[in-house]
Amino acid sequence: MTPFGQKLRTMRAERGVTLKDMATALGVSPAYLSALEHGRRGAPTWYLVQRVITYFNVIWDEAEEIERLAQISHPRVVVDTSGLGPKATELANKFARQVGTLNEADIRALLDLLNERLRTAERRPRP
Repeated sequence: MTPFGQKLRTMRAERGVTLKDMATALGVSPAYLSALEHGRRGAPTWYLVQRVITYFNVIWDEAEEIERLAQISHPRVVVDTSGLGPKATELANKFARQVGTLNEADIRALLDLLNERLRTAERRPRP
């Protein structure tokens, strides 16, 4: 399941909306919507994300969260290390092979480390 798929499923459950009803309202098939929720389809299009936001009538922060989750929800990620050093390529390859074996605590720790690195980089003044 992707972060976007999990959010979609949670919102449907909280509002008592069936997969079929939502799919009909969005103009997609229930099979497609189910595959999107379960991470068996690529990231949703911007257009579909906007229809989801409109369907659930969400605004501001929640709409931005849905858009952000859609951006980080492609289930088949490609990491291009061409032009980077050998350690970057080694890291990408090892991670790709091992990501399925990580437990939730390991995943959380790695995400925390990466998120802290991103926050630090965002605070640095640009030349």
